[in-house]
Amino acid sequence: MSVRLRRREFMAVAAAPLLGGTLRGMTIPKIKDVSVITTAPAGVRLVVVKVTTDQDGLYGYGCATFTQRADLVVEAVNRYLKPLILGRPADAIADLWSAMYNSSYWRNGPVLNNAISGVDQALWDIKGRQAGMPVYELLGGKCRRAAMIYTHAAGAEIAETIDQARKLMAGGAKAVRLQVGVPGNAAYGAPGRGQATDSGAIEDPTFDPDAYVRRTLQLFEAARKELGAEIQLLHDVHERVPPRLAVQFAKDMEQYKLFFLEDLLSPEDIDYFKQIRGQCATPLAMGELFNNSHEWRMLIRESLIDYIRVHVSQAGGLTPAWRMAAMAEAFNVRTAWHGPGDVSPIGHCANITLDLVSPNFGIQEWTFPNERIQEVFTGYPVVKDGYVYANEKPGWGIEINETAAAKYPFGSERGDRKKLNGGWGVVRKPDGTVINQ
Repeated sequence: MSVRLRRREFMAVAAAPLLGGTLRGMTIPKIKDVSVITTAPAGVRLVVVKVTTDQDGLYGYGCATFTQRADLVVEAVNRYLKPLILGRPADAIADLWSAMYNSSYWRNGPVLNNAISGVDQALWDIKGRQAGMPVYELLGGKCRRAAMIYTHAAGAEIAETIDQARKLMAGGAKAVRLQVGVPGNAAYGAPGRGQATDSGAIEDPTFDPDAYVRRTLQLFEAARKELGAEIQLLHDVHERVPPRLAVQFAKDMEQYKLFFLEDLLSPEDIDYFKQIRGQCATPLAMGELFNNSHEWRMLIRESLIDYIRVHVSQAGGLTPAWRMAAMAEAFNVRTAWHGPGDVSPIGHCANITLDLVSPNFGIQEWTFPNERIQEVFTGYPVVKDGYVYANEKPGWGIEINETAAAKYPFGSERGDRKKLNGGWGVVRKPDGTVINQ
């Protein structure tokens, strides 16, 4: 056999995934259809992309949930990504990701990134189903049996938050996020609504950063006294305090030995992490609002945070998140993917997959499903004694009952969420200044 012939054969094999040929005796599936499933079984808008191939029974699901602008993601998938990828080989995940990312020219926004994520995760699901393996096996296999989780304890009063934390600990929780209401304020993650800023203005809720800081320090002083030193405690600032106050707050929280303090600053203020890192040892987690690598590279490269905490679909799906985790590992930054109720069960499975395959895994935020979620999504991962275990079925191991999903359409919200089509409203300081959410 000539060298030229061997080279031709090699090139044919190498190009097969991009051209939709045959590889290792298997016909490479092509994308036949792309559809979007929208549902709100827990009152939160979830968006899932379904990619169907030309091979009977071979399809996959991907999370594309941007609940505050869910309808826009649906349109991005249907009007722009679907025409672009129909007929292309489903095996070429990295190539398709690059094509979708670059096809809009203007890029790095949350709507398009979530739409790309839906397709990206669905393609990984297809590859796993075709191989007969969970997706984590395609990424090199497990580094650990399960992933430690944390969930939320919150109340209008400090005693209520601590009581909730005790219940979670009794159920096996090793780590708990604590939030508490602030009297007269719209506290994040806890009951309460501030007073209107002006009797003649729109009645937006209010938030006083100084009152919030004082109240939170009181919460953690009581929590350490009553819950003990062994339980891992976390807190989410949700970028609501100005940078100078954030520096002092991180120093004051150091004494309570948190697992981490989350989203202390907004993405626009990340340079202040240099000051915080230089003045205290409070572990820091950041990234929920990040869209692209320009936002997280400096924080990881300069070891200014301890945990990268990105919303995987917001970053574009499993493909870029896997790369992000590898970069973070090189700088000893651990992962803590965003896992609230506005992540679909498909997205939670993608999170767990990354948790299991990344040596630098830190912790996983977790949301327990209600009965309606489990009616729509079968195969939800199991939690035992503070750890979540991956579904061992091929792909993500999740199936969606589309008839059940249709029973819970968008629009079930109440109040401002319903009026704003699932979006969030406005929070102001007592003087009327709009603040970060």
